[in-house]
Amino acid sequence: MVAHDRLAHQSRIVLRLGQMLLACGASSYRVKDSMAQLARAVGIEQHHAQVTYTEIVATAYANGTFRTELAEQRQMGVNADKIDRLSNYVDSLEGKSLAVEDVDAALDGIDRVPVLYGWLRNALASGLACAAFSFLNHGGVVECSAVAVAAFVGQLLRRWMMRHKMNHFGVWMACGAVAAAMYVFLVKAAGGLWGIPPTHQAGFISAILFLIPGFPLVTGIIDLIRQDFQAGISRLTYVAMLMISAGAAVWMVSLVFDWSVTPSYDYHLHVVALYSLRILASFVASFGFAMLFNSPPKVCAAAALIAMIINPLRLVLVEELGMASPGAVGLAALAAGLLATVVARRTRYSRVTLSVPAVVIMIPGVPLYRSLAYLNQGLVNSAVASLFTVLFTIVAIGVGLALSRMLTDQHWLVEQPRAVPKLDEESVRRW
Repeated sequence: MVAHDRLAHQSRIVLRLGQMLLACGASSYRVKDSMAQLARAVGIEQHHAQVTYTEIVATAYANGTFRTELAEQRQMGVNADKIDRLSNYVDSLEGKSLAVEDVDAALDGIDRVPVLYGWLRNALASGLACAAFSFLNHGGVVECSAVAVAAFVGQLLRRWMMRHKMNHFGVWMACGAVAAAMYVFLVKAAGGLWGIPPTHQAGFISAILFLIPGFPLVTGIIDLIRQDFQAGISRLTYVAMLMISAGAAVWMVSLVFDWSVTPSYDYHLHVVALYSLRILASFVASFGFAMLFNSPPKVCAAAALIAMIINPLRLVLVEELGMASPGAVGLAALAAGLLATVVARRTRYSRVTLSVPAVVIMIPGVPLYRSLAYLNQGLVNSAVASLFTVLFTIVAIGVGLALSRMLTDQHWLVEQPRAVPKLDEESVRRW
């Protein structure tokens, strides 16, 4: 049984890597591929894994025996910095043979790395990102200012609640309600103090856009495209539940304060000033969301540079050339994936940590939350129109990212056959 005992240690360390990646928000494909690479490095002949959003079932074969283990991962979140650290470590193992103890020590070191941003910088990133998002959604000075403060407060509350490991759906509902109510309070106060007219109501949806689960949404789409249906469906179900929780908060606030979710105000700027500000807003929004994903500053800047190229061009295609919005979004997502690949090949950053912050600002969060509010107000036609806009746009993002991966990654274009494990006759008799 010496061989099986040794395999138990090897399988455990590979499973630990999978759990760490899953806890950081990595896609099923990345988890399985990284586990297989580490398995080869520690002496496992073949490794097969089934990965969902919360569980890993893995079977390892070595020295004429095998071992199957199951692990449940209940820690859900996003940590792009650790995804890159773990991916870079796994990539460095190519052609190497390591002892389990050495791998364990390396994973301990990565696990001890603290989050990159404290509560203040994290909350400021949320406020600035949502304010920039508000401008991209035709918000003016009043909307952007109120959104920045409301999203700052909402993110402070979310970070505190997540640190105390509270239920995610309750966290999203509470933070959505607090941020939306804060926006209402600020606009009403501005009206009372400075006589600002009540035409800035709809901006309060932008105040909760920091609650858009953009990272699991994109990785869930990637899982589906890779035919990892269990992982993709469970991840997207989690995303849908979070959005419904935040949407319920929007509805409650709009009902209590009799607050409109339909815009009645828009800015009018010269085209040069408009697109200059849109370029700046795209950079700020993407940089802020990358910080919320715990990406290092250089990764945030790289993702923001990609966003400031693709997002204004998307708006030009829609507003100046009359292209349908989903088509423009798909082309922008394709461009984001290709640019992320170019940057990733010249750095130690992964494509997903570069592309997700760049495309997350194209996720139509305002129409999504507005559609939920319309449903609760009985405006079915308006709700259905908004929902279809959201669905087609999300599908376009997935198609664009998938095409970029197929064009640049042979493993995405051609499905690689997996060898069927076989045991020798002696092992069969023994078991």
